[in-house]
Amino acid sequence: MSTEKKQSLPVVTLAAIGVVYGDIGTSPLYTLRECFSDNYGIAMRPDAVFGFLSLIFWMLILIVSLKYLLYVMRADDTGEGGIMTLMSLAGRNTLPKTTTWIVVLGLIGSGFFYGDVVITPAISVISAMEGLVIVEPTCEAYIVPASIVVITLLFMIQKHGTGSVGKLFAPVMLVWFVTLALLGARSIIAYPEILQALNPKWAMGFFAEFKKLSFFALGAVVLSITGVEALYADMGHFGKVPIRLAWFSVVLPALVLNYFGQGALLLRHPAAIANPFFLLAPGWALIPLLVLAALATIIASQAVISGVFSLTRQAVRLGYLPPMRIIYTSEVEAGQIYVPVINWILYIAVVLVILVARHSTNLAAAYGIAVTGTMLLTSVLVTWVAVKNWHWNRLLVSLILVILLIIDVPMFAANALKLFSGGWLPLTLGLVMFSIMTTWKSERFRLIRRMNAHGNSLEAMIASLEKHPPVRVPGTAVFMSRGINVIPFSLLHNLKHNKVLHERVILLTLRTEHTPYVHNVRRVVIEQLSPTFWRVVARYGWHEKPNMLEVFHRCGLEGLSCQIMETSFFMSKESLILAKRPWYLILRGKLFLYLSRNALRSAEEFEIPPNRLVELGTQIEI
Repeated sequence: MSTEKKQSLPVVTLAAIGVVYGDIGTSPLYTLRECFSDNYGIAMRPDAVFGFLSLIFWMLILIVSLKYLLYVMRADDTGEGGIMTLMSLAGRNTLPKTTTWIVVLGLIGSGFFYGDVVITPAISVISAMEGLVIVEPTCEAYIVPASIVVITLLFMIQKHGTGSVGKLFAPVMLVWFVTLALLGARSIIAYPEILQALNPKWAMGFFAEFKKLSFFALGAVVLSITGVEALYADMGHFGKVPIRLAWFSVVLPALVLNYFGQGALLLRHPAAIANPFFLLAPGWALIPLLVLAALATIIASQAVISGVFSLTRQAVRLGYLPPMRIIYTSEVEAGQIYVPVINWILYIAVVLVILVARHSTNLAAAYGIAVTGTMLLTSVLVTWVAVKNWHWNRLLVSLILVILLIIDVPMFAANALKLFSGGWLPLTLGLVMFSIMTTWKSERFRLIRRMNAHGNSLEAMIASLEKHPPVRVPGTAVFMSRGINVIPFSLLHNLKHNKVLHERVILLTLRTEHTPYVHNVRRVVIEQLSPTFWRVVARYGWHEKPNMLEVFHRCGLEGLSCQIMETSFFMSKESLILAKRPWYLILRGKLFLYLSRNALRSAEEFEIPPNRLVELGTQIEI
């Protein structure tokens, strides 16, 4: 399913540079400057500069190179990656009670991602716009307006898809990384002693020297690896080999050179701490660098926006979010989608964050807690996959987990200290999304159980209808059913009110499998229940879009010929009433009612022609 099967390795690797590494590639704009901010109280001394650079370098090696590229990316499902994929994999071959905890961890990680995606565009674009002050100090008042203009344009173009815009991503980001490397190398040549920071003794000496302050400073160092989840989440689009090749051949060397170049500049000119990234460039290059930085941050923002669209689609298909309008912006690439509701909610949130924060330093205080939270949960889930799915030696896996936790737990704890200085924002957003996902899943399950509580047997009802048939009318009727062995509400109400039945009746169930894709040979299963009743089960992966025309085409190939424009579709339309329940469940019930009223109707979700649809209303107390 990956792109690497369709195009040559160099082409896909170049594309991966443009999309996958946008976020982590723009971290040099603000990371080293934040390390010496007043929030951490570490003076800009040579040993501190060497210590920070050593920590950043080994973070890139241990977290990005070893943990994600070599370990976590082994956990793929038909080539797909991401926190929900990991949740799906970890939930297999486990007991129901354990599966529940795995789902909770996966949903918390997904919530963290939603919280993080609000901060990323804001901090990236503001950091780039702050270069205006270096060009012209009087331009400081224009930083926030310029940032909002860029963000507005970015979200407005989402509806057109990333296909044509995406062609510019790879060349621009390649130029960006080459520029990072050249600027850094230029500074390193002037002060080659900075390369001593490659020695891990400087990182260990940093903790010994600054003690408690060094723990707090981890909250700034982690900014260098924000966006690392994109390596895993975008695996299905590009494949493992191109992502790994892009990192080791281009991205990692460019980042290391730039960070070390900034460090060399600070040791030569301590006053450059005002903005070490832009001050790396000669005066004549400031304006071109500012334009390039703006483009790079737009691309970085585009990557996380596309990521949240994909995560939303996965959550909808797995039943953790209500059905919503999802527009496929490409006829050949399923990964290019646009979710209008999420797009504009995200836009409003990002603009509000920019207006409140007004400076990248203020946003840096909120950044990191969601990233490290997701990293910590990823470590736990991938360990479970290694034991249960890969059957690795438990002792070896336990050792790997301990090593990962030694790194992840202190980073998460250090960022958790940012809770009252801005970290509450992504956590609050994550909590809201977690509450929405768990509410929709649990209340929807309660609703379906309530609808199926009539106690009637499907087999007995069909036998009775065949033996004592009501008035039969010509044509085919399709009754949408949520369960395989339950009587559709729409069938009961049709018999109750219309007292007729079509000559041929199909009970259709659309199921989402816990895999990204379902092979066409397994797409449709047909079972004849009686001379005039058929059961059809259509299976789709969570990465796929259900399509009624395809279902009918597959039915025709299996011998059940149907013409969609000669078929009547019957669906139930529930009017929900909140029953008496404990006080702590009332708010959850009201949230579910609100989500249900605003959810996409099933007919639109499955692309059923409106003139072939009959909806039968029913009132249900939940």
